[in-house]
Amino acid sequence: MQRIPSLPKSMRFRDVLGEGRAILELGTLPASLPALMSLSPRGDGQPVLTLPGLMASDSSMAIMRRFLRELGYSVHPWKLGRNLGPNAELRAGMMARLEEIEGRVGRRVSIVGWSLGGIYARELARRSPRLVRQVITLASPFAAGMRMDNNYVDEALAERLRTPPPVPCTALYTRHDGVVPWQTCREDVHPHTENIEIPATHIGIGVNALALYAIADRLAQPEGKWQPFKKNGVKSLLYRERG
Repeated sequence: MQRIPSLPKSMRFRDVLGEGRAILELGTLPASLPALMSLSPRGDGQPVLTLPGLMASDSSMAIMRRFLRELGYSVHPWKLGRNLGPNAELRAGMMARLEEIEGRVGRRVSIVGWSLGGIYARELARRSPRLVRQVITLASPFAAGMRMDNNYVDEALAERLRTPPPVPCTALYTRHDGVVPWQTCREDVHPHTENIEIPATHIGIGVNALALYAIADRLAQPEGKWQPFKKNGVKSLLYRERG
């Protein structure tokens, strides 16, 4: 067991305060929605399951679900109440929900998970890859191996969680994250993984226009023909990844 390395205090303090910008992200979304809807690729009716972050409920991802439904996806909340952290009952409930959606729709399910919900998404895909089409995580610290008290890093847990499941995985992250270390929200390099940097806050990334477009772009790919996100044209300016 090792203590979590401390982030630079000035950066941590600045980014924690910066989480207040989530109000602006939500406030500016209505103005950008017409352009976002017209530019985003349309869906093919595939099922999408959304998993909220710690202490959040389905309502936190309602805007995202409505956006994806308007694009033509069959979008489903997890229906498990507030996310109070992992336990046996929650794990069983998520698996049952995934199996129910896949069985009813008859197609593999894409999973979008926010923060802790993204860690759940990866674990569901690891357990039952035949049911999962792809995983998209939003500011999810799957590479941290942090216990719930945030005081220690469990290296064995970190190694297991850091290893991607055998399905395409896209990690959206922000270097302005004031809740979790952004470095822990990035995928290691594998043929079926990618990272997309979003200029957002941790608590606002789920309503950030650039994040929503990236999610729509990833979901629109034909099944079995996954390719990394193309940052060409204007996207090369909007989705700049700093070294």
